[in-house]
Amino acid sequence: MKKIAVVHAAAALTIAASATLVGVTAQPAAAQPRECANSDLTASYHARGAGAGHRFGVIKLTNTTPDQVCFVQGYGGLSYVGHGNGTQIGAAATRDPGRRPVTVLDPGKSVVSRVDESVAQNYPRGTCRPVPVDGFRVYVPDARVSQYVVHPTTGCANPAVHLIGHQPYRRPA
Repeated sequence: MKKIAVVHAAAALTIAASATLVGVTAQPAAAQPRECANSDLTASYHARGAGAGHRFGVIKLTNTTPDQVCFVQGYGGLSYVGHGNGTQIGAAATRDPGRRPVTVLDPGKSVVSRVDESVAQNYPRGTCRPVPVDGFRVYVPDARVSQYVVHPTTGCANPAVHLIGHQPYRRPA
């Protein structure tokens, strides 16, 4: 008789546990946005001023997807290009220190990277080897494909001369 009582008790617990779970449905975890791809963003340059042999501005990345939320974090890549064919001119931009926030971008929202350009004329002609620049090659963070942004200026053909510095992407101030 004791064996039957134990079996009935175990069965009752199983039925009770099943009844408790019937009304419970698993809630899906909130979908985490994915990292923005090059194809999600459009790059542009916006001048902000000049002084003491420098030009200041921002590279702006705008989420141009119609309905995709994504995030941007850290640095991208930035360099001058020219010769009418996208050939890199001089050294790539130096990464200036700064916080590296993760910024979630709704469609239509933007992040910026502050850019500091030294004027090529600050350097001796023989050291710099001045050359016309057509614009910027911009890599969004973690991308392998770049975008072109028109920005005519003068660069240095000497890759030992670093004319551009930029900061990590973050929300515009």
